[in-house]
Amino acid sequence: MEHRIERIDALMREKIGELILSGKIKDPRVDTFLSVTRVDVSRDLSCADVFVSSYKTEEGLGKGVAGLQSAAGFIQAQLALIMHIRSTPRLRFHADLGIREGFDMIRKIDALVEHGGENVHNGENNVRVPVAQ
Repeated sequence: MEHRIERIDALMREKIGELILSGKIKDPRVDTFLSVTRVDVSRDLSCADVFVSSYKTEEGLGKGVAGLQSAAGFIQAQLALIMHIRSTPRLRFHADLGIREGFDMIRKIDALVEHGGENVHNGENNVRVPVAQ
């Protein structure tokens, strides 16, 4: 059963991503810079949490997620045509900030390395971190 759920997760992630990239979702808030990072289908296949990310601003990501949620019925109908399961899970879209937070962390580390462990202002407070040479 676990392998089946994992296959459904992967198939839904792929197909929803294709719908976004192809522009079939007509909501203007949904742009091709959105990417599906993860899908978690419930064990009973009644619902699926779809996590979406973008390198754009959090506001842009929030609008994209809202657009996807409003198009959830259309996306679910498209999945039903592709997938061969008794009932298609109800979709719930969520913003995944992991990629953006990762980029921010890399930027902070690069700034620390560039300044050789000097005080670096990261927008919240000054941090002094010794950098091994």
